[in-house]
Amino acid sequence: MQLWGGRFQKDNSVFFKRFNSSLPFDHVLIHHDINCSIHWSKAIQRAGVLTEHEQKKIEQALLELSSKVRNGEVNINTSDAEDVHSFVEAELIKKLGDIARKLHTGRSRNDQIATDLRLWAREQTDILIKTLKQCQYELLTLAEHNQDVILPGYTHLQRAQPVRFAHWCLAYIEMFKRDTDRLEDARKRINQSPLGCGALAGTTYPVDRTELAHMLGFTSVCANSLDAVSDRDFALELLFAASTSMMHLSRFAEDVIFFNSSEARFIHLGDQVTSGSSLMPQKKNPDALELIRGKCGRVYGALHGLLVTLKALPMSYNKDLQEDKQPLFDAINQWYTCLLMTGEVIRAIEINKAHCEQAAKGDYTNATELADYLVSKGVPFRTAHHICGQIVVYALKQKKPVESLCLHELQQFSPCIEKDVYPVLMLEYLVDKRNIFGGTGRLPVSKMIVDYRRNFDSRDFIIRDAKLTDLDAISQLVNYWANEEENLPRSREELIHSIRDFAVVEANGQVHACASLYIYNTELSEIRSLGVSINARRKGYGKALVERMLLQAKDLALDKVLVLTRKPNFFIRLGFIVEKKANLPEKVLKGCELYQRQSNCDETALLYHLNKSIIHQNSANLI
Repeated sequence: MQLWGGRFQKDNSVFFKRFNSSLPFDHVLIHHDINCSIHWSKAIQRAGVLTEHEQKKIEQALLELSSKVRNGEVNINTSDAEDVHSFVEAELIKKLGDIARKLHTGRSRNDQIATDLRLWAREQTDILIKTLKQCQYELLTLAEHNQDVILPGYTHLQRAQPVRFAHWCLAYIEMFKRDTDRLEDARKRINQSPLGCGALAGTTYPVDRTELAHMLGFTSVCANSLDAVSDRDFALELLFAASTSMMHLSRFAEDVIFFNSSEARFIHLGDQVTSGSSLMPQKKNPDALELIRGKCGRVYGALHGLLVTLKALPMSYNKDLQEDKQPLFDAINQWYTCLLMTGEVIRAIEINKAHCEQAAKGDYTNATELADYLVSKGVPFRTAHHICGQIVVYALKQKKPVESLCLHELQQFSPCIEKDVYPVLMLEYLVDKRNIFGGTGRLPVSKMIVDYRRNFDSRDFIIRDAKLTDLDAISQLVNYWANEEENLPRSREELIHSIRDFAVVEANGQVHACASLYIYNTELSEIRSLGVSINARRKGYGKALVERMLLQAKDLALDKVLVLTRKPNFFIRLGFIVEKKANLPEKVLKGCELYQRQSNCDETALLYHLNKSIIHQNSANLI
């Protein structure tokens, strides 16, 4: 089905139809397109284009289509539709006839595809963030179990100074953390809605774009219709994040390939991530890592390709933009699979501790420490550097390590060298002397591991701003605790209007807790509707949400945060202090009119003073 044709007197050639079609690859957007269409139908129903009955029929038909596609009852690959939008509309018309023909009123495929692509990019970003964090977790576990292993560190691929293997692991955790940060930052710009911008100039229908955006989980709307339908910098940003992260994965792969080589033998890679040779039976090849390294170029190519596609496009939509999807879809898929494979590789690493330490002692990696020793004896560093270079040349000729030279041999280069030099040249000393933050000494490495572990153990969940897609979960939590007389009841309509006040805890793809921050005035706010799923208690979700609300209130420069609760001890432990209800503003107590036990209210009022100059009474006395 074509969504156009009245202007044309002849049909397209078969070859052009195939050349022009994007359905073979943009079909992956179908569920986002359906979701987008459902909410568009609601928007134009409010604008008077559809009756409530027509909107409900369209929504039901779209939901049925989504279900059939998921269950394989509808095969999108056999369709001759031009694109995913045409396919969805054709299926809808087959089901509903002329009612379905109203759905595209006020909308263009230009703002439709821009919206679909942003929804897809946002979904992929959330998946990638979780996968990156899983790689960090695997590296942390590897570091934790191998803190005593010392191996040579390299510059110019030459042995330089010994480092802890755990320190090497932590270096990649830092890289993956920055990759995660880049994604989280890019998500803010991805999460803007183009819907309602039409082909290029907006729509004449009275559609509330902001409400529509929030219904789709966007935080804001694109502010300019021309920009909204024509730019793909959000896709570029995602591809740049992918390219940077793939560079880190490629470097990781190269290191592990070298560590696993017969020349290094620092580690052994398990059979689950290696393969053999069809000719040489003794071979065990690190194919998983070589593929990660190779796929890096493939992702770079997607970034460069889209940059070139976009570089000279005139304003607004052009068909060239159809070329944004295949490289983007492929690059993100490659990145995701490489992250999964990296996790597999990390779990398959076995350390050869003895060989690591033997290598760390070789090639005079203690020469820098000897120079530092001379500096401690009053020798200028540049002079000490020269002396140590001479000692290394002598040791090479003697075919001995520096620490095996006799004292009189060392003293012929400097009389400042004494018996106390030998402990300084030992491997553990070389490493553990570097106890500065970020160094490879035992103390900073152990502390970093403890800090990372605490962070991972306390955050096997994420706290994020609520979306309208969380509405059912929030409503269930609020209603459950309202029935238990722990919270005030909130209608679904009220929750919709206050959704931007809410934050939720998500774990394993499900919302387990919620809370909102209601602002009374420039000084006072209240934590409301705090609720944790009955099956998810004692996991720190409530505490984490309260801390999130306090940080948010502080960022807004509020003075005080109020809670009204029947569980005051929980909040006292978090720094709240009891407040007399009589001291509260009248508008605070007015909300209690909804409370079933208003006439005999046993809730305690507590305040958290964000201004730390205020002296609190000792909260321990209140427990």
